[in-house]
Amino acid sequence: MNILLVYPESPVTFWSFKHALNFIGKKANVPPLGILTIASMLPKEWNLKLVDMNVEKLKNKDISNSDYVFISAMNIQKQSTREVVDRCKKLGVKTVGGGPLFVGDFEEFDDIDHLLLHEGEVCIPKFLEDLEAGTPKHIYDWERYPSLTETPIPRWDLAKPNKYAMLSLQYSRGCPFNCEFCNVVTLFGHSPRTKTCEQIIAELDTIYDLGWRGGIFFVDDNFIGNKNKLKDEVLPQIIEWMKERNHPFTFFTEVSINIADDEKLLELMGEAGFDNLFVGIETVDEESLAECNKMQNKNRDLVGNIKRIQGYGMQVSGGFILGFDNDKPSSFAGMINFIQNSGIVTAMVGVLTALKGTKLFDRMEKEGRLLGGTSESNMDINFTTKMPVKDLMEGYKRVVQSIYSPKNYYERVKTFLKNYKPNEHGIQKLTASYIGAFFKACFKLGIASKGRWQYWKLLGWSLMKKPGAFVMAVKLSVFGYHFRKCMAETAINVRD
Repeated sequence: MNILLVYPESPVTFWSFKHALNFIGKKANVPPLGILTIASMLPKEWNLKLVDMNVEKLKNKDISNSDYVFISAMNIQKQSTREVVDRCKKLGVKTVGGGPLFVGDFEEFDDIDHLLLHEGEVCIPKFLEDLEAGTPKHIYDWERYPSLTETPIPRWDLAKPNKYAMLSLQYSRGCPFNCEFCNVVTLFGHSPRTKTCEQIIAELDTIYDLGWRGGIFFVDDNFIGNKNKLKDEVLPQIIEWMKERNHPFTFFTEVSINIADDEKLLELMGEAGFDNLFVGIETVDEESLAECNKMQNKNRDLVGNIKRIQGYGMQVSGGFILGFDNDKPSSFAGMINFIQNSGIVTAMVGVLTALKGTKLFDRMEKEGRLLGGTSESNMDINFTTKMPVKDLMEGYKRVVQSIYSPKNYYERVKTFLKNYKPNEHGIQKLTASYIGAFFKACFKLGIASKGRWQYWKLLGWSLMKKPGAFVMAVKLSVFGYHFRKCMAETAINVRD
């Protein structure tokens, strides 16, 4: 069979880093790991082609030449997914859909021929068996959480690695916490399931053999869900593997704030090559943390925790949410002050959204506060907020305009770099792409930007006080350019 694997286009958002990627000539941040993994589960004799619409166009002839089009998508790709499905229908080609978008909104995509609403390790064998028998079903739903020891190495031969800023790898699924607004537990369960050390090393070998040298994103929702296995088995083997190959990669992943309590884990992560961690801070208001059941963040010196992580050579990117029932007018200033004082340069601020499959969605539905279905972005309010929505959105705009103003942004980069202590392998070195990006940055940020004085001031400070962090200073300056461009381009949707 001829199978077309399609990853729909994502809109430009804070997370896309689209405007920053232009500086280094990349099309997208990371490749579609999910559908590359699914590709490894399909029969070897099938002819497979991948089209990631974020790096290349989807052509009608690619659709027409296929027996099936497999589509993997997240909520934010809803519009593009709809267009892809409609094109397939018009051309008379059958479709198979899987991924978080379809799990939450499968009713809206009922015209897809086959919906795989659970993990591929369970759904793909059943679908293939039924397809062979000529009786494929419309919906394949949840049966069990599969062991990740069943998960094959992704089909990297189908991708175009040079189009991406990072490649990706998955170690675990599931999270031990139960935040009210998060659908990770609904999708993957409470008990973290992990791959074996042998699997992780095999995937690193595969990526290394591609010729890749650079960043790898561990896409886990909470990489430290099983801390003991990481400390005792996985990280020591990664450290040894990295040493034997002269540290070819750096790693980025998502963790919970309780990583700050474990100095051994921090030390091992830094030694293994992790240089960036995304942490869900959400809010610094204790009442709002209790409201959303983010208990792992309560009763903490959050600024101190962040600085401890930075001190082990890891940048902290942070997720922040406005719109909790307990938020007050003072919450906006409190968030600005926290972000500035902590040195969280990459601060992703959004308004609270009630995703299907979360306890928040169920609570809003029970209280009669839902205004519609699942939101497609983190800036689309889909329930009645306790704070007047006009005040909430004005406060939100005030926060993002403040933290990404050139003066505050460059000052925050400096705050971070003062506390940043990378090990000898964590110091980023100049490469050909970075040199080109530097000259582009000097023009766009140092000449054509209103914040040019702050840009040169930061670079001068870095050269004098922290020369080992100079590349990082330029890189974060480029990120700031992307964030300001997103603010100018992104519409904030509010439902009446």
